[in-house]
Amino acid sequence: MRRVKKRTFSGVVCEQEVFTISDRVQDIRKAEPRQRFKTPEEREQHRINISRKKHARYFNENFSPRSLYSTLTFDVEHECHEYRDVKRIRDLFVRRLKYAYPDAVIFIYVGRGKSTHRFHIHMVSDGIPEDFIEKKWEFGSVLRIEHLREHNYYNGIDHGQDYTGLANYLFDHWTPEQGGHRWKQTRNAKKPEAEKPTEVKRNYSEAKPPRPPKGYIFVEAKSTKYGYQYFKYVLEPPKRKRTKPKKANFTDQH
Repeated sequence: MRRVKKRTFSGVVCEQEVFTISDRVQDIRKAEPRQRFKTPEEREQHRINISRKKHARYFNENFSPRSLYSTLTFDVEHECHEYRDVKRIRDLFVRRLKYAYPDAVIFIYVGRGKSTHRFHIHMVSDGIPEDFIEKKWEFGSVLRIEHLREHNYYNGIDHGQDYTGLANYLFDHWTPEQGGHRWKQTRNAKKPEAEKPTEVKRNYSEAKPPRPPKGYIFVEAKSTKYGYQYFKYVLEPPKRKRTKPKKANFTDQH
C-alpha cells in the first residue's frame, strides 16, 4: 500500500487530500480516494458529500467580491405551485441575462419557504450589473442583491474570499421532490485546478499537516478511521480595519 497526496485549488482555497492506494495501481496520477461503507445510507451520504465538495469548489473558483448574490421572489400574478413551473421561469431568466451578457457566469437555485411554502430563487452571478438584474426580474421582487463578502469567518478565523459556507447553504436548498440537479450553472464556469496525485513518504496528522503553499494559511483538518486525511488552506487575507468581525449568516429569511 502507498500513500499519495492530491491538491486542488479553487479560488483562494487549497485542499490537500492524503489517502492510501493499492500497490496494484500502476499510474498514481489517476488515483482517487476510495472509502469504505458499512451501510447503503453511508454510501449515499458519501455520494452527496462528493457533490457538495464539487459544488463548493466550482463556487469558489468562479466568484469573488465583484460577484452578486440575489434573492428573487414571486408576486401573486406569477406565483408558481409546481417545481416545473418555477424551473421554466428560472431558465427563461438565465437566457435573458446571458443574451445581454454572454460572458457572465451564473449559478442559480430554487428554494421554498419553510413556513410559507412559496417558491423563491437564489442566484450568484459574475459579470452582470445590479440594475440589469433588477430590471429583468419581472416576476416579482428582488428581495436582496449584494456583493459577496471579502472576509468570511469560520470558527473565528478569517478565511477571506472562501465562500464554502454560502455555497453549502445554497446546495442544501434542494429537496427530493424538486428532482433533477441541485443547482444550475452556466457552461462557461471555470473549473478548479486539480493537480495530479504524488506519492508521499511523511506521516501527516491533524496536528501536523502538510506545509501550506506559499502565501496560504492552514485553517482546517479532518480524517477518517480508514486513513483518509483532508487539509484545507486559504490564501492569507489582507488585514481589515474592522476590529469585531461579522459572523457569516446564510439563514434563509423566507
